[in-house]
Amino acid sequence: MADLDRIRWHCRRGLLELDIILERFNRQHLATLTPGQLEQFKELLELDDNHLLDLILGRDTLEQDLLQPMLSMLQAA
Repeated sequence: MADLDRIRWHCRRGLLELDIILERFNRQHLATLTPGQLEQFKELLELDDNHLLDLILGRDTLEQDLLQPMLSMLQAA
């Protein structure tokens, strides 16, 4: 559970729009993610705020196709 708490804390960002998207995603999906999905999510959270928001909103594309399934989940949240 401590790992999920760290992830939730890492979801607190500097952009309100991104905070809202990540909070909604956390409520809907975080507790049910597989360990592999959690790793993908943590990797996406390493991106800077503007880049992550642009990816979620479809204004930019991922260089790493392996993260696309998690990005798609974020986009649907």
